[in-house]
Amino acid sequence: MIKVCLSGATGWTGQALALALQESNEFTLVSAVARKSAGKDLGNVLTGAWWNVPIFATVDEALDGVEVLIDYTSHDVVKQHVLLAISRGVHGIVGSSGLTGDDFADIDAAARENSVGVVAAGNFAITAAIAQAAALLAAKYLPRWEVIDYASATKPDVPSGTARELAERLSAVHRPEFDIAPKDIAGPKEARGADIDGTQVHSIRLPGYVVATETVFGLPDERLTIKFDAGNSPDPYVSGTLIAAKEVKNRVGLVRGLDTLLLG
Repeated sequence: MIKVCLSGATGWTGQALALALQESNEFTLVSAVARKSAGKDLGNVLTGAWWNVPIFATVDEALDGVEVLIDYTSHDVVKQHVLLAISRGVHGIVGSSGLTGDDFADIDAAARENSVGVVAAGNFAITAAIAQAAALLAAKYLPRWEVIDYASATKPDVPSGTARELAERLSAVHRPEFDIAPKDIAGPKEARGADIDGTQVHSIRLPGYVVATETVFGLPDERLTIKFDAGNSPDPYVSGTLIAAKEVKNRVGLVRGLDTLLLG
């Protein structure tokens, strides 16, 4: 049984993960982190049943006896949480969005130094992983693309973790070509989106969306669109997170992207 701490356990995705971990025959949910519910039992908070899973206010308090930290909190604390876990010899799953390429480089270096693994994905849905893998394959053969990032009107970070990861990894294949560089256009430069490592990303924040990411490739007289779209439930992210939590103990350093973990 893999001993897990779940940070962000009372959040949208955290609640679904907590239920899955509690029902699993492969994991033991040792502790949880949720500042507003600290001092309570997680099962009692979520279902009214006693799970004997204490909730702590900080990750530092919750790591005793833990092998894997799963973090679904927020962009402003996740790096600190994962680096703390690494320093304690605990493997990490990064489900929170908003980290940059430099942040991931720091996490990778720390994980290698401490001989632990970290799996980070902008999106742990298996369909999102397959869509990203398909886009990376297409980028090997197609010279031009842009990314559209859809999310709810209340999502504070842009681009989403899904879109940022996709853009950075697309640009690592090669930088897209432009007839007119975005910096040279006439009119507001913002109209061409944000430059994420050379890929233009357009973030849309409107009611009715949860998470969706679209990569548009273009050639003369033809276009390819690869899109992932999620509904209102956190369920799509549970199975991929659990796959990562099982595999991370066999890794040293950072694995970025669920597609990398699934497909190599």
